[in-house]
Amino acid sequence: MSDIGMIPVDWEVRFDPQRMLRERLQRAKDALNNSDLDALFVFRTEDARYLTGYRHHLGPAFIMGNAVTVLSRKHGPILWTMDYEHCRLRMPWLGADQVRPRANFREKIGMKRWAEQVEGLIGSLSGKRVGIDIWDINMENAIREVFPKTEFADGYQSVLMRAKEIKTQDEIICLKIANAITEAALDKGIRALRPGIKECEILAIIWESMTAMGSEWTQCSNIICSGPYTAPYRRFTSDRIIRNGDLVIMDVGAGFNGYWGDLTRTWVCGNVKPTPEMRDLHQKCYNALFNAGSKVRPGATNAEVFAAADPYVLDSLGHGSGVNPWEAPYFSPASKDSPVVLKEGMAFNLEPYAGKPGIGGIRLENDHIVTADGVDIYTTYPFDERLVNDLHPLDTTTGRTR
Repeated sequence: MSDIGMIPVDWEVRFDPQRMLRERLQRAKDALNNSDLDALFVFRTEDARYLTGYRHHLGPAFIMGNAVTVLSRKHGPILWTMDYEHCRLRMPWLGADQVRPRANFREKIGMKRWAEQVEGLIGSLSGKRVGIDIWDINMENAIREVFPKTEFADGYQSVLMRAKEIKTQDEIICLKIANAITEAALDKGIRALRPGIKECEILAIIWESMTAMGSEWTQCSNIICSGPYTAPYRRFTSDRIIRNGDLVIMDVGAGFNGYWGDLTRTWVCGNVKPTPEMRDLHQKCYNALFNAGSKVRPGATNAEVFAAADPYVLDSLGHGSGVNPWEAPYFSPASKDSPVVLKEGMAFNLEPYAGKPGIGGIRLENDHIVTADGVDIYTTYPFDERLVNDLHPLDTTTGRTR
């Protein structure tokens, strides 16, 4: 199976988008059938994509109703979308009744009319139990008026997250392609790093590179922060002029086919040596990253992984990744109180941090997939060798130029 080829071809097995659509939908159906729910009302745009393949034009804010999907035990997914005509033309795997004009969730009357359509398509929900992934108080009131004898419950953690926790072979390829795009863009940003360039200029170079390579969007606004902004860690990009000798954290991620890369490295600006204190902080963060990665295997828990990096974490050590860049499993101080067992096929990012005001901060991040015999750390971009005192045995990318 090809690792990086982006276009399906006839001369080797690569990413198969139709297979991915079929397998994702089947996993969602299985999760629904294994629950105590009869149907799902899905309002998150990334989960509309997971269930149907619908690509939404992403933006800085969630808008209720831009993509609405209903899945029941007896019917395939039905999509209400603002891109109705486009989807009817270009998504032939959905039947005519499965693509509907946009549901108006901006007004209560629109929500009621949508709710009335649902029963006409999937049958009466009287006496049934329906899961919802995200709630809005106005929507809830409207839906309860139309479905007074229907019980509503969580459908996100109990069904959708269970469907998505194990990635299919094609989802893994998409994650790896997204990561390859991210690494290439990060490399351009690091090569442009010099005294006098602004944080936002570095981000512009990275964003342009990701977009040119086919990135649909980025997994967040992306973070380029430097000097005093690295400790305490500031999670956005400004117009600060980067100075010689500054530590610079670059946390970026491209999007490919709905899946997300997420990669962080910390670099020293200029052709200078870092201070011993900077090297010490980097080594602690670097060791925490690979020590945590070394604990990843089927049967281990997120609590074990977190403990291997502690105390070099912020509020969280990491998170799962899929059509949502921040899915389960999560790695937090609370993991020890309710540990999650890792399974083959889970995908997640680990990102420890070590910092001290007056010296600077270090954030590092790798992407991981749980394999049958351990872990695939599929991030291949090296670390700034000036900051690495001792190579970790799991690091196969740093030190080749020494």
